[in-house]
Amino acid sequence: MERNIKAERLFFEYVDEESGNRVPVLKDLNLQIGQGEFVAVLGHNGSGKSTLAKHFNAVLLPTTGKVFVNGIDTSDEEKLFEIRQHVGMVFQNPDNQIVATIVEEDVAFALENLGVEPQEIRRRVDEALKQVDMYDYREHAPHQLSGGQKQRVAIAGILAMRPDCIVLDEPTAMLDPKGRREVLKTIRELNRDFGTTVVLITHYMDEAVKADRVVVMDDGKILLDGTPKEVFPQVELLKSVGLDVPQVTELIYELKKEGLDLPDDVLTEDECVEVLKKLLQTAG
Repeated sequence: MERNIKAERLFFEYVDEESGNRVPVLKDLNLQIGQGEFVAVLGHNGSGKSTLAKHFNAVLLPTTGKVFVNGIDTSDEEKLFEIRQHVGMVFQNPDNQIVATIVEEDVAFALENLGVEPQEIRRRVDEALKQVDMYDYREHAPHQLSGGQKQRVAIAGILAMRPDCIVLDEPTAMLDPKGRREVLKTIRELNRDFGTTVVLITHYMDEAVKADRVVVMDDGKILLDGTPKEVFPQVELLKSVGLDVPQVTELIYELKKEGLDLPDDVLTEDECVEVLKKLLQTAG
């Protein structure tokens, strides 16, 4: 069985309640995400990135075109349960995803509803909480946790379902910097250590830099698709669609404008230090 997500000529529109007009959101979009990839999807508000994410586990269905999850057409209502076992989704606000009064009970909630055997539930809950480094909090009440910890519990609830892919729709948007770092570390480890496909919808450039691949959306279409080192040096194009670039990329861009001979594909602080050190040594 092929393990991927594929959008083919995806078009989606909704009807505006006030005007009655049809509003296109996704426009003839084609995209394929392979098993084990870590893909960041960027775009300003209204670009269509969250709408696209909701097509990946059939929260939304195409107006026209097709979306396939592991070869299954998401518009096949009889396969909806199977699709959502393959692709789990984590949203912005962890408080809206936590339903139980104890952490381990929350992670077990969906499994219990599916009738999974109690011993298997215990095993999966413990495993999922360990994967997100929240096992020591298994008997805590969720309201005692920080925002970052709650979001990691929400991720554990999805992991317990054993999906091939996790789609995270701006999961750090409501978190403080510490919570953001915790959640991003968890996401990277899931991808690197467990081979979970990760689709991260974000507007934070420093998060997108950590991905294997960056997809930039604008006006319901894909504007750029490549590695971070291919995408972020295109500073003027990104700024033209209302996006920032990583601070290091911005610095290199400004220095190059002043006539310094520097490479385009500098993304991290460590890379920047090395490049500037070489520049100073050459000048000296």
